[in-house]
Amino acid sequence: MKIELASSYGFCFGVKRAISIAQEHRGSKTYGPLIHNKDEINRLKDGFDIGLAEKFEDVTPSDSVVIRTHGIPKDELAKLKAQENEIIDATCPYVTTPQKIVERMSREGYSIVIFGDKNHPEIKGVVSYAKDLRNAFIVEDEQELVTLPLLSKVAVVAQTTRKPEDFLKVANALILAQKEVRVFNTICNATFENQDAAAALAKDADVMIVIGGKHSSNTKQLHSICKRYCEESYLVENERELESEWFANKQLCGISAGASTPDWIVQNVINAIETIKQEESA
Repeated sequence: MKIELASSYGFCFGVKRAISIAQEHRGSKTYGPLIHNKDEINRLKDGFDIGLAEKFEDVTPSDSVVIRTHGIPKDELAKLKAQENEIIDATCPYVTTPQKIVERMSREGYSIVIFGDKNHPEIKGVVSYAKDLRNAFIVEDEQELVTLPLLSKVAVVAQTTRKPEDFLKVANALILAQKEVRVFNTICNATFENQDAAAALAKDADVMIVIGGKHSSNTKQLHSICKRYCEESYLVENERELESEWFANKQLCGISAGASTPDWIVQNVINAIETIKQEESA
């Protein structure tokens, strides 16, 4: 069985930047999980004494606080500033962009439509920048637009890890229904590249392994795309979750990884699959 990596996979610019920032501030706390990868968070904890504050009450005035890649709600950032914490902002610039757009367009009198998951920390942060939360709406698909009390002017942004084709459906529905629509493409280029590469490999593979956090939006999107082209596509967080029967009688095993998955975890998975291959042929 051949093992092949997707041509684009793993750590994106924003995650690399955030980890580098955290490592430079040994002994600090991250406000919320820095990235959606438990193994990498544990590495930062063990190797760099990086703590984790899940909520504001977990932060003391003396703490240096690293803001997670996904950003945090505007009011929570204000509370940290009021408490005079040292704030180290590791928010991905691709996430900061929709925050600024939402703030500016809501001040200019636009209804705000955000295409994404209302429970995702990135979206909780983005929507908080709207001037009037009663005029900011989060939707999962274009069907949800029908009942919204939108103004004649609408601005629409997307969660950075969403599929472009799904965002287009939402944008097109708004354009057909509203007098004025401002569409801002806030999907990250790294997401495009990883998704396209995973799809291309999945078309040829007879088993696909997608590596990443189970709570990672972009990793779940990768798995969904792979599943479309290769029925035997599996999402794992690390090598311990591999099952030997997945690889029985397979010719090509494709591997992709989410934007929060470090190379050392990818290599551990490859090594484990190699071991499974050797045991099978013994």
